[in-house]
Amino acid sequence: MQLRYAFRLYPDSGQRIALAKAFGCARVVFNDAVRAREDARKAGEAFPTAGHLSKQLITQAKQAAERCWLGEVSTVVLQQSLRDMEAAYRNFFASLKGERRGAKAGAPRFKSRKDKRQSIRFTANARWSVTDSGRLNLPKVGAVKVKWSRTLPVQPSSVTVIKDAAGRYFASFVIDTDPVADATRMPDTDHTIGIDLGLTHFAVLSDGTKIDSSRFLRRAEKKLKKAQRELSRKQKGSKNREKARLKVARAHTQVADARREFHHQLSTQLIRDNQAIGVEDLAVKGLARTRLAKSVHDAGWAQFVHMLEYKAARYGRTLVKIGRFTPTSQVCSECGAKDGPKPLHIRTWTCTACGTVHDRDHNAAKNVKKAAGLAVTACGAQVRPGLVLAQRDEAGSHGFPSEDCAA
Repeated sequence: MQLRYAFRLYPDSGQRIALAKAFGCARVVFNDAVRAREDARKAGEAFPTAGHLSKQLITQAKQAAERCWLGEVSTVVLQQSLRDMEAAYRNFFASLKGERRGAKAGAPRFKSRKDKRQSIRFTANARWSVTDSGRLNLPKVGAVKVKWSRTLPVQPSSVTVIKDAAGRYFASFVIDTDPVADATRMPDTDHTIGIDLGLTHFAVLSDGTKIDSSRFLRRAEKKLKKAQRELSRKQKGSKNREKARLKVARAHTQVADARREFHHQLSTQLIRDNQAIGVEDLAVKGLARTRLAKSVHDAGWAQFVHMLEYKAARYGRTLVKIGRFTPTSQVCSECGAKDGPKPLHIRTWTCTACGTVHDRDHNAAKNVKKAAGLAVTACGAQVRPGLVLAQRDEAGSHGFPSEDCAA
């Protein structure tokens, strides 16, 4: 499995200027390549090959007066920019043919110098290295100071230098992990758990544990409101406006970093303590279009489930995602009777069939565990919930997929 290790960079003033030149040159080459392909498409000609673009937009462009400054940066950076353009077109055409999963990818667009996030990539051909003093030596940039928060398990083949909207610099390494070493890092366990994600509590586990939602964005709204108000009062194009923009960007990065750290700690704890985990496949995009949009984005369910996925694959755990149409909040976890939908303000309810008083979220977490096939009987065999007969006024699928109803 490939993982990305990111470390904070602290370039000095001269190195920041060199990195700015590299960002700009990579952006120009990318835009020139997109323009060349668009001109070929409008003329009805075949797309120019990567080799032709490399010769025309890099080798020959360096010899021209209007592009001679391309020689001030590493050639590898420019070549990688062309590869990024090719990957963007491949994703676009694969999306048009239906061969690419996920959201539809649009056609590559021109990059703007006003974009607040910039990145360049150095491969092994660039001969970058880590010095004995722990600095990252980049060609035509110099030895940049790095804050090493952990050691690299293996020698990476490439490094990506990123500048985010808050003006911070990062070095991102892609590492191939060792499956044998990863397997020894997690203790053996046979415990299984079901997770119900929500807004009142971020997560409720099937064993009754409730994990509070930190609401990072809600807690920082007052600070963000003040910073945004100061930004709106600054004159456009002025230096004070740029300072105010950085202040707003740093406030947002603090919220995002705190949320990401919370997700990492919780997902690692759940993966370490459980052999198998059941979780709902929530329609986050649909929920983000409701009146609860801000709270849904603040929770960050999609990022949390993604962390569970790759950590489960890395450490040999099992993650089961049940269908989003499974009525986990409507079915009694004790007798399996379906009691119908309930408004969100109802947090506890009593089963009309067996009389059990349920906590809404805890009952849903136990149903998630059963629907994922992780529940066990007294004999230790795994069981799945039985089929529930539809009521007279509920006959039909109501548009739900048959496999989700059968689950």
